[in-house]
Amino acid sequence: MPENSYKFFQNTACQYFPCHEGVGETFNCLFCYCPLYALGEECGGNFVYLPSGVKSCENCTLPHGEDGYEHVMRHIGKIIEKAKVKHN
Repeated sequence: MPENSYKFFQNTACQYFPCHEGVGETFNCLFCYCPLYALGEECGGNFVYLPSGVKSCENCTLPHGEDGYEHVMRHIGKIIEKAKVKHN
């Protein structure tokens, strides 16, 4: 098994593969749905807000690129904090 294989997964049989253009053969499907979406503007990706207010990540390849795993891991703590229940 290749070193760090937990950081990469590619599903070329997926009907949407590749769901974003421009990443090439190193396209990583591990974060098919980006766990950083809920961070809004703090995610660090190339997103836009649509007139409806919905965040569109259509042009973002950050979690699918070569350093995508590391980027998500650097920011995942923010998601964990947002998910914590506040006890008063």
